Amino acid sequence: MRVSAVLKAKGSVVATIDREATVRDAVAELARHEIGALVVSPDGVTIEGIVSERDVVRRLNDRPATLLDVPVAEIMSVAVETCAPDDDIESLMATMTTRRFRHVPVVDGGRLVGIVSIGDVVKSRIEELERDRAELVDYINAR
Repeated sequence: MRVSAVLKAKGSVVATIDREATVRDAVAELARHEIGALVVSPDGVTIEGIVSERDVVRRLNDRPATLLDVPVAEIMSVAVETCAPDDDIESLMATMTTRRFRHVPVVDGGRLVGIVSIGDVVKSRIEELERDRAELVDYINAR
């Protein structure tokens, strides 16, 4: 299965935030969309970074009183791992597990076209395994 199939099933809308927005704004957006990460982008097409719930929680220890008022740029991850629509889900799942990140923006021709989470990847893999199992059961029952 390819990343494009996951995007087709879940949609390609990506929640983004500007680097100058505050962490308070980011937390509000994460809650509003019920998601775990926002792509930091000035235009919804290019990627400057990514900010996740994990980034917020980890920085709270360093600046508990002031964190919510700093710009997202101060806590975002700038080394963003991306994937392409044609990438294989199994290899993406392995990369996400090995590198320990939960959200991967999907880029096609230099443009942001979606985002996949580890939950999306696991869900697609389970659906694929269930289809394989059903086909095997049908095959066995047809004999």
